[in-house]
Amino acid sequence: MGYRFLVLLGALSVLPAAPAAAQTSNAVPRTPDGHPDLQGIWTNATITPLERPKNLAGKATLTDEEAKVLEAKSAAELADADGKSEGPLLTATGSAGTGGYNALFIDRGSEFARVDGVKRTSLIVDPPDGKVPRLSPEAQKRLASSYMGGFDSVKSRPLSERCLLGFGSTSGPPMLPVLYNNNYQIVQTPDYVMILVEMVHDTRIIRMNAKHISPNVRQWLGDSVGHWEGDTLVVDTTNFTDKTRFRGSTENLHVVERFTRVDAGTILYRATIEDPAAFSRPWTIEYPFLATKGPIYEYACHEGNYSLTDILGGARKKDAEAAHN
Repeated sequence: MGYRFLVLLGALSVLPAAPAAAQTSNAVPRTPDGHPDLQGIWTNATITPLERPKNLAGKATLTDEEAKVLEAKSAAELADADGKSEGPLLTATGSAGTGGYNALFIDRGSEFARVDGVKRTSLIVDPPDGKVPRLSPEAQKRLASSYMGGFDSVKSRPLSERCLLGFGSTSGPPMLPVLYNNNYQIVQTPDYVMILVEMVHDTRIIRMNAKHISPNVRQWLGDSVGHWEGDTLVVDTTNFTDKTRFRGSTENLHVVERFTRVDAGTILYRATIEDPAAFSRPWTIEYPFLATKGPIYEYACHEGNYSLTDILGGARKKDAEAAHN
């Protein structure tokens, strides 16, 4: 609570950018203390997948012509799915056969992520094959449970289903795009950087030039401390809970993020994920966050979260039927 109070106080005196007259239209804006100004509303929506698809194996980038063809195909699939509760997009969400989603909810972007002038085929840049490194058997079990969970109580259900954390690690770290609500607002002061996440409602607080809190204190989003390396904000995050389980990770997950404002409308985001108990090697993702008008909307997840009642009610019905038989 103390951290949040301090950040709110800091937000009242947010560092203004340098005068516009001192900037060109594409110059990196800076705060009075000389650091790049990361403030604003940003989106990381993109159709570039986390892992490189099989049909693009061995191809890390696309020409603009190649990307245009694939982007048109993605747009056509979305248009075809409009008004339906089935189709390839909806199968990918796990909603096929349930009527759970339709294209109205899909807002994953329309283009591949562009970095260094070329479009990327995967968010993962290391390993070079664009794939998540091999998971340990224990990590595979944790990953399965984080998606499915148990049916004995509310607490056994996945965190995103309970509206505690964003779906697919939108909250981070690392911060990954998902099917919709891929917006973030950054507020920056000399002592704190705050990232307001539209999905689900999370607020990340990065303490600048600080030490990590005691290893005995564990948090949903971990403990993030930051420092500047030249014009790049480097954020080191540890102290996750054993329930966060990012892609099967343990409480010893370690994430190092780098935020580099490359021009007036772009932040290059790079994150390295490490957990020897889960992944056979560290791995790195990289893609742009693009300036957007916003605003950040309230994501009222739990207010309409009737699925928990339905899921647990269905499980109790099955229990009763099994006992009767």
